[in-house]
Amino acid sequence: MFDVAVIGAGIVGLAVARELLSRRPGLRLVVLEKEERIAAHQSSHNSGVIHSGLYYKPGSLKARACVAGAARLIRYCEEKGIPYRLCGKVVVATSPDEVPRLQELFRRGQANGVAGLRLVGPEELRELEPHVAGLRALWSPNTGIVDFARVAQAYADDVLASGGEIRTGHCVVAIRRGRCSTVVETTKGDVETRALVSCAGLYSDRIARLTGAPPVPQIVPFRGDYYVLRPERAGLVRGNVYPVPDPRFPFLGVHFTPRMDGQVWLGPNAVLAFAREGYRRTAVNFGELAETLRYPGFRKLARQYWRTGLEEMWRDVSRRAFLRSLQRYVPELAEDDLLPGPSGVRAQALSPEGQLVDDFVLDRQPGVLHVRNAPSPAATSSLEIARLIADEVEPMI
Repeated sequence: MFDVAVIGAGIVGLAVARELLSRRPGLRLVVLEKEERIAAHQSSHNSGVIHSGLYYKPGSLKARACVAGAARLIRYCEEKGIPYRLCGKVVVATSPDEVPRLQELFRRGQANGVAGLRLVGPEELRELEPHVAGLRALWSPNTGIVDFARVAQAYADDVLASGGEIRTGHCVVAIRRGRCSTVVETTKGDVETRALVSCAGLYSDRIARLTGAPPVPQIVPFRGDYYVLRPERAGLVRGNVYPVPDPRFPFLGVHFTPRMDGQVWLGPNAVLAFAREGYRRTAVNFGELAETLRYPGFRKLARQYWRTGLEEMWRDVSRRAFLRSLQRYVPELAEDDLLPGPSGVRAQALSPEGQLVDDFVLDRQPGVLHVRNAPSPAATSSLEIARLIADEVEPMI
């Protein structure tokens, strides 16, 4: 029997396993992963940004975890020799109505303890980003980039070096809770454990239901497609270029993201994925799609944001529409500068009232802890989230 079993070998699950093993040397711990490799989904399909913590509501778990987590992540990368780059970020206001929201973002970032934030005018914006146009911008010098798949692999190496196990190809099909232990049934046999931690990402709600936890919030998958900037035009941006978020809409909007390999990603859009692992437009799982469409929370969201949804869908199929969104920030961008890029699927927890669950959500049961929602900046915050989860799990061991 194991002391702890962790479901999910994504960046959060691996960080939790690593944290528990560092606290309790000799702990009998296993990580169960349904795929044949670690970090197969959100952990390796994200933009690779080390967020500084300026977006999030002051005092929220997300804000605290992001600021502390970013600092810990950078120290970890330095200790492990993992390349990263603090290339900075400008959040750009392109119309007068965005300027007050930009100022509010500055206030939030300061309240969250984000270092180095500065509001700049169009002249200084041109010095920071010569090809970017805007009325005002918020400069965040400590926003960075890293390859999170490489970070996840380093976490996995730490788990194995500390005596933990990682079992890939183990898809969880049932969970039985006993008086003193929990039996996790997988496609490759049963695993008995004293404490169970679920970090199942796109399937977190389904794993929760296996233990009798509430069926909500439900995960609704949203696909984000990127273009890649033509390599010879990569010099159009030096760092991350982001829009001012509009609180009326559920998603952030397209942005420019440098990558550690020298690429620049453009996007993403945000459209309903027709499968939880629907990385292509043509990927459809009719059962999962029906589950989403039946969910009252999704229907309420769709009614509220139907116009935005149609715009996102049009931008998903029209490169020119996508380009127009990007030209708002880099006017000299041309259509042939956009090359087909990757995509990712975001596991978005949605309340029955149709509200996107914005903060991290933990669900506690005797001997079981579910991470029900771990949205961006979960990768940035992974070491800090792991510390918080380990605090909850240790009394179960």
